[in-house]
Amino acid sequence: MLKKYALIIAIFYTLALALVSLVKINNLPNVGISHADKIFHFLVYSVLAFLWVNTFFFKFKCKKTKAILYATLFSIIFGIIIEVLQGSITASRHTDVYDAVANTLGVLIMMLILLINKKAYIKNI
Repeated sequence: MLKKYALIIAIFYTLALALVSLVKINNLPNVGISHADKIFHFLVYSVLAFLWVNTFFFKFKCKKTKAILYATLFSIIFGIIIEVLQGSITASRHTDVYDAVANTLGVLIMMLILLINKKAYIKNI
């Protein structure tokens, strides 16, 4: 299913992430975990990067390494743009450098996992 709908899923997820990032959200529950918002940023951007790797690979027929590179650049730039927009166009949000760092780390760790997985796959052939 991911192969067939990769582009639609990636676009929907990206738009949903942008919307959630730029609107005011009231009454978020306190989960009692230190730096929970940074963990959330890390995980959400890991998924974003994974979805775009699959989109570039399956829909745009990029080689795996190029798909990983394109998805990395897209996801990191998207995360930075969203953080800047939070500080410039919203009244209820602010730019947080640590959020951008968490976003970037989520992307980079996901890409590292995919690169290691790619090498293991090639090694087994």
